[in-house]
Amino acid sequence: MQLQSNLSSFSWFARKRLAQERWSGLGPLLARAGRREDYRNRDEWGYPTAPNASWQDRIGALMPVSYSGIILLICILVFLLSLVARGFVYDYLALIPHFVVERPWTILTHMFVHFSFDHLFFNMLFLFFFGMELERRVGGRKFLQIYILSGIVAALAQTAVTSGSMVGMVGASGALFGALGCLAIIAPEIRVLLFFVIPMSIRWAVVVFALIDFLFMGSADNIAHMAHIAGLFVGLAFGQMMKDQPQFYYR
Repeated sequence: MQLQSNLSSFSWFARKRLAQERWSGLGPLLARAGRREDYRNRDEWGYPTAPNASWQDRIGALMPVSYSGIILLICILVFLLSLVARGFVYDYLALIPHFVVERPWTILTHMFVHFSFDHLFFNMLFLFFFGMELERRVGGRKFLQIYILSGIVAALAQTAVTSGSMVGMVGASGALFGALGCLAIIAPEIRVLLFFVIPMSIRWAVVVFALIDFLFMGSADNIAHMAHIAGLFVGLAFGQMMKDQPQFYYR
């Protein structure tokens, strides 16, 4: 009888210990069941999503976002708007030197306006290849700084040589030439197809574009050659300042 009682006691303690082990294993699971976890702070995809990350970092986990892509989208939307509200777009968003003091915002907004579909297409193609490549190398904020400043300086330079003109200036060419100039300095190994036919280094392409603009400056071809040259020089200046800091702009 004593032996049976001891065995019963042992069996009871064994069952109790087993039950405790089972419940202890379920403890963390039950503890998490009543807690809502903020998955935005997890790094399962290796993407920087710290609480103080930028809005690009937070959105980037869901869809790719870049400044060059946003600019491309805005240009397309403004062009579609011009199809239904042409007067508003070209009167209040295009840069007209005669009204630049009254409408100073057009120094910026003209970069997103395009006159025709082919004008939009070739500028956006330029942006897709060179703008996105520059942004990949220097980062979004630095790219935006180069792009916007090149466009503004280009607009001011063109306004200076056409002061009082009633002819509007539209297009992203000045800003895009800035991107091209910066790439020519920091990434001279890039090769391009000039006019989609002639292969050459990006630096020689810049020289050819600059010569064309110098030769045709003052002609009546409705192209803002001074804006191209001014934007190009801004990009070259940025590239010169950045070329000795590869650890900063290469990713």
